[in-house]
Amino acid sequence: MRHPDAPNRPARRASTGGARRLAAATLAALAATVALLGPASVAGAHGFTSTVYASATQVSDTRIEAALDLEYDLLVVSAAEAAGDDDFFEQGMALFETGREAEALADHLDTVVAYATDRFEVAAGGADCTPTPVGAMTVAERDGVPYGLLTLAYDCPAADEHAVRSKLFPDEEEYVTGTETILDYELDDQAGSAALDAKHDTYSTGQPWTERFRDFFVLGAEHLLTGADHLLFLLALIVGSRRLRDVVLAATAFTIAHSVTFLLAATGLVAVPSAVVEPIIAASIAVVAGAFLWRTWRGRGRALAVPTAPTGPWGQDRGDLARLAVVFCFGLVHGLGFAGALGIDEPWSWTLLWSLLVFNIGIEAVQLGIIAIVFPLLAALRRRSPRAGTWTAAVVSAGVAAMGLFWFVDRVFGLGLG
Repeated sequence: MRHPDAPNRPARRASTGGARRLAAATLAALAATVALLGPASVAGAHGFTSTVYASATQVSDTRIEAALDLEYDLLVVSAAEAAGDDDFFEQGMALFETGREAEALADHLDTVVAYATDRFEVAAGGADCTPTPVGAMTVAERDGVPYGLLTLAYDCPAADEHAVRSKLFPDEEEYVTGTETILDYELDDQAGSAALDAKHDTYSTGQPWTERFRDFFVLGAEHLLTGADHLLFLLALIVGSRRLRDVVLAATAFTIAHSVTFLLAATGLVAVPSAVVEPIIAASIAVVAGAFLWRTWRGRGRALAVPTAPTGPWGQDRGDLARLAVVFCFGLVHGLGFAGALGIDEPWSWTLLWSLLVFNIGIEAVQLGIIAIVFPLLAALRRRSPRAGTWTAAVVSAGVAAMGLFWFVDRVFGLGLG
């Protein structure tokens, strides 16, 4: 005799199979997002990418003064390799462990200058300027690691247009895989900042303003894509949201908050040490992901259920409003992190404001793109199989929370593990 439920079994199996396929697709999308963290995590741990902070100031018609802030350990490896100076490498690495980096730079100043001037060039009217080192190099901590400051004077022919090219890192040894040079300039009665990388390594005072804004848009997008902590925070917001409205409001609160502190910090109106900012960013990841896990455990899997009687002004209950407040507060701290990564230090100007806004738009474009890919898949999985959706979000949140806690401990105690 056929079981009464027999006609429903194929549909049920199909439904289960569809849920499994949807779960697999959702996990694949989440895995692809997390995979973006791989290069960023490796770079953060080993310095495979770097940021050069440079300035170029015109002090007369025929003289440009430049200052290069170069990550110390990468400079030692690359300059020693380029010059075949094994003694510089051995001494530089040995003194790196003792905090006496300036001694190694002083003993091998010629090697450093030859390396830097071959890769950081200034031209006037198409003619190369001649560089000369000015004074001794100094060492100071920046972004949590030692940087060496090299000052150069460039003698140039008189010209109405100047250009700066940065080809600093990477080199043949492939120790450094990518470099961004943040250039502050005062040239030809123009002042501002430019972002240079391997694809766009030259800034000229005669280039269109659209090229400069394009560079800052790309720089903003890259900073989010290679910023593992900011990506994980966004991922925690997505998996912890019940409705598209929830994630949009959370992302909006985050955007408004980090935009405010980003602009204030980048223009020098607010200054908070990275030793304070970075641990709080790590803690924010763990808190947002952990809050979802707590709601899931207390509700025994009902944390993602859409409430039938919302009480807030935009359809939120009190828990949602509290979450928005927490996200906003953490967004303020993340804005300081974005500003620290950009490293601009110049007086206020409308040109600077527009550059910073374009940088921020680049960040938001990537953020919205990730939301548009991940959230619909996760929402579809929750509709098809609420249990599978809850478990998928819980597993991802647990991993995100664990990573946030790991970074928090690492940054508080300066372990240098990630």
